[in-house]
Amino acid sequence: MTRRLFGTLCGFVLLVNFGRTAFAPLVEPLQAAFGVGPAAIGLVTSLVWFGTAVPRIPVGYLLTRVSRHRVVLGTGVLLTAAAAFTATATTLLALQLGAFTIGIASGAYFVAAVPLVGELYPDAVGRAVGIHGTASQIAAVVAAPVVVTLLAAGDWRHVFWLLAACTALITLVLVLVVRRRGTVPSSAGEDRNFREALSHWRVIVTGIAIVGVAGFAWQGLFNFYVPYLTASKAFTQTQASTMLTVVFAAGVPAFWLSGRLADRLPHLPYVLGIVAAFGVSLVALTAVSGFVPVLVVTATLGYVIHSLFPALDTYMLGALPASARGSAYAVYSGVALFIESGGSGAVGFLTGAAIPFDSVFRLFALAVGVELVVLLMLYAAGRLPDGGRSADVAAD
Repeated sequence: MTRRLFGTLCGFVLLVNFGRTAFAPLVEPLQAAFGVGPAAIGLVTSLVWFGTAVPRIPVGYLLTRVSRHRVVLGTGVLLTAAAAFTATATTLLALQLGAFTIGIASGAYFVAAVPLVGELYPDAVGRAVGIHGTASQIAAVVAAPVVVTLLAAGDWRHVFWLLAACTALITLVLVLVVRRRGTVPSSAGEDRNFREALSHWRVIVTGIAIVGVAGFAWQGLFNFYVPYLTASKAFTQTQASTMLTVVFAAGVPAFWLSGRLADRLPHLPYVLGIVAAFGVSLVALTAVSGFVPVLVVTATLGYVIHSLFPALDTYMLGALPASARGSAYAVYSGVALFIESGGSGAVGFLTGAAIPFDSVFRLFALAVGVELVVLLMLYAAGRLPDGGRSADVAAD
């Protein structure tokens, strides 16, 4: 039964992340369809990610009242309705509202589902989170080819009708799966005190500190990857787009392997090692030139940054007790995502002030380095919370 629920969640997350990433390859078709410029559609894509951040803390509180699997089912209903609404949009405002709601559904899903995945395999949390993340990352890789194929067969609305139909189907499958007795672990319903979640503020702050600066830099980098390579590396648009695909494709094996390593290695040293590797890769990207060197660094960078997410999730889920895991994770991810989302705006502001891309990304690498030194000092002093798996989970 556990395998059926886990498999269903992996299919679910693929559709959830597809809903977020499908807008990027639709920028030009949507501009043509609604007769607007890139700024207007750029706002649409921003609303998806803003919507992803908005519900996380409120849903964290909701999880103290409603079981995690029921919240996941609710996100399926919401995503189905949002995708269908987006497919019927005839005005820019309706499109923006649809995109924002798709983002809300995805943000709520991750807050409820990631702790649930950890409960399903308490002795292999990293492996489970890694596989779940791999399914999500596959969506980011296939989004553009799927969208292009559907555009060739019709128009942009087909993308969201397909998403609505598939999400409705997977939600129905999830209903059937969770109705079977013994499918949902008993510990998945123990999170009932939001104040207790906040009492684990040291774990929450540690997670935010680890991912905040690195995630801020990553958001700014990947959203400007194509213009960065065309402006600073003399790449063609096609070459730059290929590199963007590579940086996301490298995340597929990263999620798969990193989760397994997180189960075997000491959590904090492994996570901090990844942060260090990301800083070095970012500096290397600004130093190399030529297609092959940039390709190698791009693949390395993509692998490293995507390795951070399952490793950090494993640390967080291991450091938090079942009685506060869902809501505390929601607070952590909500605050962290708000911080990370500022990366793109920072890159846009700095480059708009005539600061070269390479200088901006070296500044980001320096910030990552400073963050790493502080975290290493705190770790050496024993001031960072341990990420060992909680005894209450291991006993389930």
